[in-house]
Amino acid sequence: MSGHAPGHPTGDVFGDRPGRRSGHSALLPVATRAVEIAREIVLSRAPRSVRAKGDRDMVTDIDLAVEDAVRAFLAAETPELAMLGEEHGRTGAAGDSAWWVLDPVDGTANLARGIPLCGVSLALVEDGRPVVGAIDLPFLGARYTAAAGRGAYAGEERIGTSATTGLPEAMISIGDFAVGPDAEPDNRVRLALLGLLGRRAQRIRMLGSAAIDLAWVAQGRLDATVILSNLPWDTMAGALLVREAGGLVLDRDGTEHTTASAATIALCPGLRDELMTALHQAGA
Repeated sequence: MSGHAPGHPTGDVFGDRPGRRSGHSALLPVATRAVEIAREIVLSRAPRSVRAKGDRDMVTDIDLAVEDAVRAFLAAETPELAMLGEEHGRTGAAGDSAWWVLDPVDGTANLARGIPLCGVSLALVEDGRPVVGAIDLPFLGARYTAAAGRGAYAGEERIGTSATTGLPEAMISIGDFAVGPDAEPDNRVRLALLGLLGRRAQRIRMLGSAAIDLAWVAQGRLDATVILSNLPWDTMAGALLVREAGGLVLDRDGTEHTTASAATIALCPGLRDELMTALHQAGA
């Protein structure tokens, strides 16, 4: 297990039981080392194989190698904690209140085409909410970390959401269009929302990685992101970053975001009313 990064909360990883909130910040160095291991794998080679795993969905050998390596590391460091990974599902006791959740490569389609907008996303979740999070963007040379109550960081720099207060000044990212047999209703909402925001917002972006969307909202590079889905491996680490950076993370009905939410709406506080009204008008 690596040492802690300067400027981050520290502690004995096993001094407090990880399932207790008092001990969660001590697991931040574990999460940071895990995404560091992942970064090394992603940067070690280009993908050698790409195969379909669903309707317009894919997995590469890099995704699988990262998940295998991170699972092995976390099993050794925190054997008492369950884990959910995008590629291999859940392992560990089903009743555990605290569990790791990993997206080994968020933005696989980008990675497969040599587009550098992808990242590794890891969070520790308790009672439906993230309490430790780490996102690494290997090709952009960036790493983001957060622990509940301890702030959000890009490297060693504490970060905060933007002060934007109106859609005409806002840069907003939209999550990928849905795929699969039930995609059409949500995609109608996405198209309506794109039309509304295209007329009102300063700029709209679709980056292809929820990890980047959420990290950049936390950092103030984006003012909001609208992800009309909520896969925990995509959203948990980034949701914690945004909250710890002073932003809001909501479901589509405006309630607080959890693993049970239908969507992930992350934004700076000044945009809440306008953006949530636009979502309502779009049929969300």
